Amino acid sequence: MEQPIKILIVEDNVIIADDMQSMLEEIGYEIVDNVIVYEQAVEVLKTQQVDLVLIDIILASDKTGIDLGKHIRENYDIPFIFVTSNSDRATVENAKTVKPNGYLVKPFEQQDLYTSIEIALSNFIYGKQNASNSAAPQDNIEDVPLSNSILKDSIFVKKQHLYYRIQFGDIQFIKADNVYLEVNTIDKKFLVRSPLKDYLEKLPQNKFYRAHKSYIVNVDHIDAINSKDIMINNTLIPISKDFKEFIISAMNS
Repeated sequence: MEQPIKILIVEDNVIIADDMQSMLEEIGYEIVDNVIVYEQAVEVLKTQQVDLVLIDIILASDKTGIDLGKHIRENYDIPFIFVTSNSDRATVENAKTVKPNGYLVKPFEQQDLYTSIEIALSNFIYGKQNASNSAAPQDNIEDVPLSNSILKDSIFVKKQHLYYRIQFGDIQFIKADNVYLEVNTIDKKFLVRSPLKDYLEKLPQNKFYRAHKSYIVNVDHIDAINSKDIMINNTLIPISKDFKEFIISAMNS
């Protein structure tokens, strides 16, 4: 089942924090927690799943939002955005030292918040892709799908204006259709712009296999097999000779 992005808000002005939470929930994001000091944020990060953090630079504690940004960089592979009323040169330069994925100046509107989160996710995703594909030439960066962001046991897929988190185990099969991929879960389909080969590399190698030139399948969801096809959730999927031999071998082992 797809899950909305989980956001942690770290803001010591309770009125602003509540307003941010309302705006985010209205858009469709899930708020993991809404805290006011560094220590609370560290505890939430330690105990709960967080996909993105919104951090006020000045907090009601000795340690600042910049300290929290440093803590996140050293311990977690997630994006964060600084939210502040200070846009002076010194503050910005100090904030840049921990490499935030975004910087939002108060006061702001819902659209500003949404746009900053989109950009933060984009920066995070492109950074991971560039790190893993540094040896490969990049064509047009605008063609790189934002839906290829991976966090632990799941992958993000964009649908309309939201990024949904899909657990790897919920993906049944992926079908190539021209320049798009159709990602099929038990009850939903998502369209992703990506080559099939590139997408396969982002999935767990012990579960997902290229069963055919146009299909990737999750072997845990195979219901039946014959000489030419496998069945997943009442869908017949053509398979190559090599994949049929692999499945039969696995069945007999």
